[in-house]
Amino acid sequence: MPPAAPQSTPLDAAIALQRAGRGVEALAHYRRLRPKYPKDFRLLHLGGTALLQTGQAGEAAEWLESAARINPRMGATQMCLALALSQCDRRDAAAARFREAIKLDAGNVEVWTNYAMFLLNGGQPVEALEALERAVKLKPDAAAPLRLLGRVLLALARPVEALARQDRALALAPKEAASHTARAQALYGCHRIDEARAEFERAMALDPGDFQAASYRLMTLHYLDDLSREQIAEEHRAFGRRCPAPSSAAAQARAGQRDPTKRLRVAFLSPDLRTHSVAFFLEPLLEHLPKEEIEVVLYHDHFCRDETSARLRARASIWREFGGRDDAWVERTVRADAPDVLIDLAGHTGFNRQPLLARRLAPVQVTYLGYPDTTGGRAMDFRFTDEWADPTGEADGLHTERLVRFAPTAWCYQPPRTAPAVVAPPCVRGAAPVFGSFNNFSKLSPATLRLWARLLEAVPGARLLLKGQEADSVVARRAAEAGIAPERLVILPPTVGLAEHLATYARIDVALDPLPYHGTTTTCEALWMGRPVVTLAGDRHVRRVGVSLLQAAGQADCVAQTLDDYVARAAALAGDPAGLAARSAGLRAQLAAGPLLDHAGQARRFSDALRACWLGVNDLHATA
Repeated sequence: MPPAAPQSTPLDAAIALQRAGRGVEALAHYRRLRPKYPKDFRLLHLGGTALLQTGQAGEAAEWLESAARINPRMGATQMCLALALSQCDRRDAAAARFREAIKLDAGNVEVWTNYAMFLLNGGQPVEALEALERAVKLKPDAAAPLRLLGRVLLALARPVEALARQDRALALAPKEAASHTARAQALYGCHRIDEARAEFERAMALDPGDFQAASYRLMTLHYLDDLSREQIAEEHRAFGRRCPAPSSAAAQARAGQRDPTKRLRVAFLSPDLRTHSVAFFLEPLLEHLPKEEIEVVLYHDHFCRDETSARLRARASIWREFGGRDDAWVERTVRADAPDVLIDLAGHTGFNRQPLLARRLAPVQVTYLGYPDTTGGRAMDFRFTDEWADPTGEADGLHTERLVRFAPTAWCYQPPRTAPAVVAPPCVRGAAPVFGSFNNFSKLSPATLRLWARLLEAVPGARLLLKGQEADSVVARRAAEAGIAPERLVILPPTVGLAEHLATYARIDVALDPLPYHGTTTTCEALWMGRPVVTLAGDRHVRRVGVSLLQAAGQADCVAQTLDDYVARAAALAGDPAGLAARSAGLRAQLAAGPLLDHAGQARRFSDALRACWLGVNDLHATA
């Protein structure tokens, strides 16, 4: 006789549902079964994983802790428990469970990979790298650990190595959108922007719902010379149309029903509440916002925290860590905090939450500071800017948001406390002029390098000094292709600290703004270190940031209108050592006297603009 078919159990139905990806239904089964079988290890373990998969980390931890007490020798249970605890912000307990999981199941690639992600989200990329190297050694043909290894290398500013890992991961999983997205990010880190854009588009073709790839792709468009501002605006609108519509749960009171005297709870969402250029401009605003009118909430959406994070945290009534959290958890948290105004500081830069913001998490949503363009989002109400960066009329139609030109310049710059003293330009001592740029190498487009080659030709003996990131060989090759002789080019590696970085400005005479993507922090730093910056005015925000900053600094004569004008102005500055020395010596005082360093005034204007947005005031144009 054939053996009898095994009898199915009530647990089997739940397991089948979970394996089919129907976690919510499976969970309902597990919950009904638990009172009957309170000490069934499989029930507790699988129910805990279902809770974890459905975003219920607190309850998942309780189920998995019960399972671990019954069978403490199961590495998978310890790993899932560690994941649940980490999502509950119990990092020490989670770390202990991960160590236990590794002790029990050191040959499990999944354990090492999850542990690496935990370390990365905890701001420990070096330790994450070690864990991932173990994972890759255990299973060299697994794409997921390789992709994460590439991400970690990118976080450690090792983009060339990151790209090598992502090339291998893509070869292993060429039909997975995640492989193309990860490789595109590595290409971006290597300053290969055209290739990065194409790779993002391959990811989108494989997975039209990959909002991360679509968002990152929008960022790459700003580095390219061949797209009109209207084309880029339409690309952003298309992204907004693809995002989910605002949730019915986000229904808010109309502007006319809002209390004009209410102390506004204003939340700032950013991955850059750390030592980052965004924080350099945000911190002085937060310091001077009127506390009796504005309550500050800060949402830090990144795994890295440092001394800048600590300073910012001290200025907030609520500080929350969103790094590594899924959108569902973030949405629940923000809605529970109930901000009146939510300010997005990321736009389409890395670690952004644009699809979530499309669900409208606050009555008023504003985008500001971190991104040089519209978000395209239907639920993003306002974008804060100024008249120089986004001239009235021509810029308004390029945005889905209403533009609020709240101040003479949209920025509020905090010079680094460790900045060294200004020194005279080298050409004053009889040296040949040195032009310089410390911008991200990705901004050094072919058009930029060709323009700088023309400048070097116009100033015999002059040199070009660049300072940036790894992959300087890419820039050296492109400079040669643009006609810059190797002996006239100096490329410096990154410096260790900010003070050392700023001290390098002593080696140049005149700073050069790239095109089509202007500098922001680099322009402010150059001016603070006594070096004039020459920029070329363009036809959109990303090509007009330099105009805004130089107007605010009293340096309008450094704004060129044509390529020939750019060369002529830069050459004239370098050809007048005495005039350059006088300008250099007075730049800090000029900055201090202008709106960029008028921290109290900028904060007052910013606060007034927020209040006007809250009340739905029609005239939101700055009068100062």
